[in-house]
Amino acid sequence: MRPRLDFLAAWRLRRHAASYVRDLWFEPNAADVAWLTSLEPNDDADHARWELRYLQRAAILLAAERDALDDRTPAAIARAITRAFDADSSVAHDRAAVARAQFNERLASYRGVLLSREATPATPRLGLVLLTFLGRPTSPSDPIALRAGTIALDALAVASDALRARFGTAQLPEDVAPSLAAKAAR
Repeated sequence: MRPRLDFLAAWRLRRHAASYVRDLWFEPNAADVAWLTSLEPNDDADHARWELRYLQRAAILLAAERDALDDRTPAAIARAITRAFDADSSVAHDRAAVARAQFNERLASYRGVLLSREATPATPRLGLVLLTFLGRPTSPSDPIALRAGTIALDALAVASDALRARFGTAQLPEDVAPSLAAKAAR
């Protein structure tokens, strides 16, 4: 009976991952698009919209990598994101591979900020990633970097909340440190 249970668990994981991605695969906030468009060197709203889409989609996977209870969840979500790119009506069929490559480049940059242990707060550094891909590099002390970073943190918060709603939240007793709970589970 074990293989059947593994098959069912894998099927459930794929279904939940696809649903999680589908729930978060929406168009960016119009006010954020307008603000980024005002910063885009060519006043290109489509470019600003795409940078926000990439940010939102990166947040979907980054939240899973950071917060998922099961180590298999991020891989299932990554596969669901790839399928969503292939089915995305806003991406020309012959440009899906380009869109995935651009997404992966941005994902790596956002991930790098979240994993780095710099003294500078993550918020403006996340904003710098967004602004650099927009074509508007700046410095961490620039107020627009902070606002752009806040947009990035908001996307991560939405993705994390959706992940917990879909896949659950770790339940630990108040008096037990997570490191001690992990040792007890071994």
